[in-house]
Amino acid sequence: MRALIIEDEAALREGLREELAKAGFTVDVAADGEEGLFAGLEYPIDVAVVDLGLPKLPGLEVIRRWRAKDRRFPILILTARDRWQDKVEGLDAGADDYVAKPYHFEEVLARLQALLRRSGGWASSSLSCGPITLDTRAQTVSVEGAAVELTTFEYRILEHLMLKAGEVISKTDLTEQLYEQDFERDSNVIEVFIGRLRRKLDPDDRIKPIETLRGRGYRFVLSRNAG
Repeated sequence: MRALIIEDEAALREGLREELAKAGFTVDVAADGEEGLFAGLEYPIDVAVVDLGLPKLPGLEVIRRWRAKDRRFPILILTARDRWQDKVEGLDAGADDYVAKPYHFEEVLARLQALLRRSGGWASSSLSCGPITLDTRAQTVSVEGAAVELTTFEYRILEHLMLKAGEVISKTDLTEQLYEQDFERDSNVIEVFIGRLRRKLDPDDRIKPIETLRGRGYRFVLSRNAG
């Protein structure tokens, strides 16, 4: 999943970036509202963490402009303003959740993961489709109960596909899940990772979990399990 952090305090911004990267996110950062607004409009962000007291453009205005441009990714406000009026104003602007500083990273991570699951229509931290189960908290994957070892990039791609199971995901979108904004991108690596995932998840070519749609991208085709 690709997260955007907009925070003007450098130490806090970098600390949050490092922790989210350890948790498996691809992370973009911005130090002011104008930079953050641009990133949210130009990059395929899955979730954003926004401070309210930003230089150049206030966090509330960033959120309003994203929503006015129909950017629907979940937004978590992270700010020192903890009055209930500030919370209401932030949620009215289009944010989905609110955490006051000082905070515990574990709470921020849990709320971000919950926002991502809800945006994909999942109620649990465990994503289960047919015989394949992905635990977003433990970052583990199993097939018919047997653990499957994945690299970080393989896991990121599978998580993105399963969170949006049934949807067509372009190669460009999947590439953006792997690289932060300053990295050179190579969309050809996606074919390699998809090939690896198919061999690891379906070595006998029985369940065929990932469909290729030529010129359009990929789709995780196994139906979501009930419960």
